[in-house]
Amino acid sequence: MAVYVISEVEIVNAEAADRYRELAATSIAAYGGRYLARGADPEVVEGDSTNRRIVIVEFASMERAKEWYNSSAYAEALQFRDTALERRLMFVPGLEVT
Repeated sequence: MAVYVISEVEIVNAEAADRYRELAATSIAAYGGRYLARGADPEVVEGDSTNRRIVIVEFASMERAKEWYNSSAYAEALQFRDTALERRLMFVPGLEVT
């Protein structure tokens, strides 16, 4: 069952964010993930508005998403995260297709 890694992101350091994005994209691809949205400006139709950008990445399974998140490849990107951005990160299981 597909899993979606959803990030709500606010950039706080553009240079560090560029490096983080580069390293994160490489690590995501290495684990079979694919971007469905990247840095999208959401149109909020209910609830509080936000100035955060949205990133959605699809992985084949929760196991694969967690392997990516805990990988040494992604750890390299995480070195830039704290100075690059503020975010909320969620793993959301998709529906089982029958």
